[in-house]
Amino acid sequence: MIVDEKYMQRCLQLAKNGLGRTAPNPMVGAVLVYDDLIIGEGYHQEYGEAHAEPNAIYAVRDAALLEKSTLYVNLEPCSHTGKTPPCAALIIQKKIPRVVIGSIDPNPLVSGNGVRMMQEAGVEVITGVLDAENRELNKRFFTFQEQSRPYIFLKWAQSIDGFMDGDRKDSTTPPVLFSTQTTQIFNHKMRAEEAAILVGTNTVLMDNPKLTTRLWAGKNPLRVTIDRKGLLYDAMLASNTSFHILDQTTPSLIFTERAVVGTANIAFSQLNFSEKILPQLVKALHQRNINSLIVEGGSALLHSFIEDGLWDEARVEIAPIKLGAGVQAPLLAMRYFESECSYEGNKFVLYRN
Repeated sequence: MIVDEKYMQRCLQLAKNGLGRTAPNPMVGAVLVYDDLIIGEGYHQEYGEAHAEPNAIYAVRDAALLEKSTLYVNLEPCSHTGKTPPCAALIIQKKIPRVVIGSIDPNPLVSGNGVRMMQEAGVEVITGVLDAENRELNKRFFTFQEQSRPYIFLKWAQSIDGFMDGDRKDSTTPPVLFSTQTTQIFNHKMRAEEAAILVGTNTVLMDNPKLTTRLWAGKNPLRVTIDRKGLLYDAMLASNTSFHILDQTTPSLIFTERAVVGTANIAFSQLNFSEKILPQLVKALHQRNINSLIVEGGSALLHSFIEDGLWDEARVEIAPIKLGAGVQAPLLAMRYFESECSYEGNKFVLYRN
């Protein structure tokens, strides 16, 4: 079989359209090629809806061409019935003779079974085409499946001299704003792309963040915080709705050492604070099918994730101002540095673990 990588590139391009909407499923694109022409294409648009392969197959106007075509798809077609029927069975049913795959699906429910099913039905299958590119696109999915935890982004803004905030005694003093109008939009775009966002109790008490995507079209992430003593639970019982994380407008998850009952949109999860809590926290998020997490502060919480090695990327916004003193921002070793860029005078630095 002649394999043309440009068609797999198109699969990856299509797959990106599902960012922020397919989780915990992967982002998948599919392209059907006949006589060196694309005759059908599709992608997985929304979790629970049709996968990329049927979307591409049913986009073909002349169904007779399917029996002479090659299907390109960046992830192994599924072999089990979940929210949708198995795609491998549909490929066999439509008598598509050749399939080119980017990566084998790490999900134990698939993991080679889709390839095996198609090969046993006489379909010619090639795997590993642009595998690295697909793993990068679906880094959340692969981390979730292979490491049993969400893909973890650390995110903070700081001054050029390394401070995240000034010295504040209470919530009556507002936090220092480092982001510009444009970079605030970028930050909300990131929220719309990830499954959950985590802040510490002190951030909730001092800053009362909304943790929503107000400046970008898209779903709100699950709002998560760690509240060991149950201060927020007590506030909920007292009907204190001044905390945005308790406003019921979007789901929130609060980790505490107390065994307490939540509401329809506010869940409480008990942790054992006599042991390391972050491994427990990411395990609990994995059990809730949360495949990506933004850790947005404060400083102590960010340092904890760094010390435990529980992070994959760090996105740091640096404003061209000096504070001289205040809350020290985390400092990552240069071996983790990957790239940087600038917007409206603010520098963005990307690190990878």
